[in-house]
Amino acid sequence: MNKKNIIIIGAAGRDFHNFNTYYRNNENYNVVAFTAAQIPDIDDRKYPAELAGSLYPDGISIYPQDKLPQLIKELDVDECVFAYSDVKYENVMAISAIVNTAGANFTLLGPKNTSLKSTKPVISVCAIRTGSGKSQTSRKIIEILMENNLKVIAVRHPMPYGNLVAQKVQRFATIDDLKKHNCTIEEMEEYEPHVERGNIIYAGVDYEEILRAAENDPDGCDVIIWDGGNNDFSFYEADLTVTIVDPHRPGHELSYYPGEVNLRLADIAVINKIDSASPENIDIVVKNIKTVNPNATIIKAESKITVDNPDIITGKRVLVVEDGPTLTHGEMKLGAGTVAAERLGAGELVDPRPYTVGKLKDTFKTYPNIGTLLPAMGYGEQQLKDLEETINNTDCDSVIIGTPIDLTRIININKPCTRVYYDLEEISSPNLNEILQNFIKEHKLEK
Repeated sequence: MNKKNIIIIGAAGRDFHNFNTYYRNNENYNVVAFTAAQIPDIDDRKYPAELAGSLYPDGISIYPQDKLPQLIKELDVDECVFAYSDVKYENVMAISAIVNTAGANFTLLGPKNTSLKSTKPVISVCAIRTGSGKSQTSRKIIEILMENNLKVIAVRHPMPYGNLVAQKVQRFATIDDLKKHNCTIEEMEEYEPHVERGNIIYAGVDYEEILRAAENDPDGCDVIIWDGGNNDFSFYEADLTVTIVDPHRPGHELSYYPGEVNLRLADIAVINKIDSASPENIDIVVKNIKTVNPNATIIKAESKITVDNPDIITGKRVLVVEDGPTLTHGEMKLGAGTVAAERLGAGELVDPRPYTVGKLKDTFKTYPNIGTLLPAMGYGEQQLKDLEETINNTDCDSVIIGTPIDLTRIININKPCTRVYYDLEEISSPNLNEILQNFIKEHKLEK
């Protein structure tokens, strides 16, 4: 039987995982290329031979996604596998049309072929869109489990934008580990809140190796938390699936891939941010949950906001810096910093666009609907420099840092600034504590 030639369409995350779990040692297929989208500076390199396995001694080339039709013809491709997240259904099918027009089949792999089984109980935390509130939910779940004297290991969805071989398995236990692994802003935003709270988090490229390392962590492991990225579904088989739904984007839970998969898989559907969403939008989300997953337990929650220094917000002309992916492919029009500015009576939200430099100018061209907020883009050293210069160029009184990390630790800001923190606060019953007590009993984890 002739091997099928495969292209995996991705963004340095799910694509590598699908290859590792389904294609790497599969004699029926020949993966001839990856294509890359969403994230800058990850195309025009290779998935290295050290990770690709014995069937791929030269590694696998990564190309820009816009070369897909050409690659299908030149490499005699039979099948293209779509493998990235937070994409409108119409855009997924538009890519399918490009693939089919070039003559190839279009494929979406599901959990059966890509989910790994752990020897430990697994709780997955996923969402219907980027920026829904996964991280604060993961932190809340971890805190409850730790209060029950359990050793909790978090495993984060991949963000491998650097040296893939060096990033095969990464363990973060201290702030110094962030520097050791040359983390981008996006990585620090996900890892730092965990290590600050005293729990260990793993990430990297090879999630089978990561899972085994987490299960056998030197500090012990009772439970693994899958801390999802974008709106991707879990890489691990979950014993309890928690999905975050965002009433600021009602209807998106049924119109973005693979967010609807997460909603349909959910044991628990957390409707976050109800303190800043309209009752009408909350009702739409509740109705949609009950329509596609009537057995899911619904928890309503607020995203509680606290601020270091409210005085530099009230009445001031402020620049609001928000989480980058939430504003870009997440398409959000506000974040924690924006909510803080509104609640504390900022005089004006200063538009950063006249002051942007370098790659940030390109970001606003690619995502013109960001508006008067500044995305904290930091996939590389140049983007960090551009972010620092843009903030310092902006004519404002003060800066609101709405990102999950302290930006002043990694860039120099020449004006007063304050951080905004956000935590999950449930306002309905059953709540996460009650559900997790049952989970602990069910898996005989009492100590």
